[in-house]
Amino acid sequence: MEFTALDGDISIHPEPPRHDHIPNSAFRMEERLSNPQLSSSFPSLRGKRVCLLIAHPDDEAMFFAPTLLALTRPELGNHVKILCLSSGNADGLGHIRKEELVKSGLLLGLRSKDDVLVIDDPNFPDSLTMTWHPRLLSNLLTTTFAPKMSSTSSKSAPEASIDVLITFDSHGISSHPNHISLYNGSISFLRALMHRHSGWECPIKLYTLTSTNKLRKYMGILDAPWTTISCLWKKKEIGSFPQPLLLISGLTDYRKAQKSMTQAHKSQMRWFRWGWIGVSRYMVVNDLRKVKAY
Repeated sequence: MEFTALDGDISIHPEPPRHDHIPNSAFRMEERLSNPQLSSSFPSLRGKRVCLLIAHPDDEAMFFAPTLLALTRPELGNHVKILCLSSGNADGLGHIRKEELVKSGLLLGLRSKDDVLVIDDPNFPDSLTMTWHPRLLSNLLTTTFAPKMSSTSSKSAPEASIDVLITFDSHGISSHPNHISLYNGSISFLRALMHRHSGWECPIKLYTLTSTNKLRKYMGILDAPWTTISCLWKKKEIGSFPQPLLLISGLTDYRKAQKSMTQAHKSQMRWFRWGWIGVSRYMVVNDLRKVKAY
C-alpha cells in the first residue's frame, strides 16, 4: 500500500492572535536546555524513513508536534510521514478532519500532502470506549510497511519500507483506548515481522511517547528541566537509533504547534483545547523511548 494524497487544496492562513499565556522568559530556559553540549547528550535520528502512527486527526498536533518539528528539519535528512487510523468521524466531520490533518502536517514540517494517509475503516472507529483489535492493526501495518513479509525466506533478513515507527505508549497519554490500541497493534506487528527471523535485526525501530502524571502533563515548558534531568539519568544508547530521544521546542516551534491547531484543526477548537495548547507539556516537550517488541 502506497501513501496517497488527499483531495483538496492546501491553504495556509495568516497567524491568528496569540491565545497562550506562557511568557517568553520561560522559553529562555528552553534555549539553555538546547545548548550544543546538552544536544550532544541526546542525538537525534538522521537519514531515516519515519512514520508517525496516530489514531485521530489532531493527535499529531496535540501530542507529537515537537517530534514532527524536530525530525523534519532538512539538515537531518529524514523523510517523515503520518499514518492516521481513523478519520475522526465521531461527530460526522471525518471529511473535514482529513483535510485539516494534511494542513496541520504541512505546518509541522511534512514535505507534501502525499506524506499523509488516513485510513477510513469500520474496524477502527473513533471511539472513547472501543479498543481496536491488535491482530487487525498488525495486518494493516504489514500490508502498509512489510507487504513481502509472508514471502521472505526465514533465512533472509526481513524487509520493510520504513526505518522508524513512532506512536503512543501503553498508557496512551490520555488513556484513550484508541491510542493504547496503536501501541498494542505496533507490538503485534513487529513480533509478526520477526516471527520467522530469529537472529536477524528488526528493520523497524519502535519509539513511543512517554505518558506522565496529570501535574506534569499541564506544566508546559516548565516540565522541560524535569524531563531533561530524568532522561540524563536513563540508560542511553547511541548510534543510528539513539535513545532516549528528547525533543524540546523553542518559542518559534511552539507557535507553529499552536498554529497547527488554531489554523488547521479549526473544527476541533473547543474551550478545553484552547487550554491544552496553552499549558500542555506535549505542545513543547516530547521524550520518546525505544521499545523492543520481540
